[in-house]
Amino acid sequence: MKGHYKRLIKIERIQNERWFMQYLAHRADFIKRLNKDTEKSLYHGCCEQAANLIIEDCFNRSFAGVNGTAFGVGVYFSSNAAYSHHFAKPNSSGERCMFLARVLVGKTTVGNALMKTRPLGYDSTTDGKHIFVTYHDAQAYAEYLITYK
Repeated sequence: MKGHYKRLIKIERIQNERWFMQYLAHRADFIKRLNKDTEKSLYHGCCEQAANLIIEDCFNRSFAGVNGTAFGVGVYFSSNAAYSHHFAKPNSSGERCMFLARVLVGKTTVGNALMKTRPLGYDSTTDGKHIFVTYHDAQAYAEYLITYK
């Protein structure tokens, strides 16, 4: 994210055993069904309040659409940290939050704003480049929280 921040404040490893076990069960199902591992490390930028909720309850589709729904009404991730930076709104101290998450993209297809769930036969939607949208809460696990200015 060259030029987007001045200083890295901290990187915290998130450990939520309940959500991790659900994620691992979902991952095992994906591997069995698809005969390959489709896990990706992707970024999710958000405000501090949302970050605290994600730490407690993982990624929750109930909040889908807060920042738009261009590729579907789900939880958005990107392989491009600079893109996710735009959604990492600064707190009163100017600090921003971004997660590095483990995400099961599975079989993916290009999405659109009208998709409230993944199309039959697919696991996620995408812009075809670096954005991935998930539709199941256990499809992603928040592994690290990056705080920066």
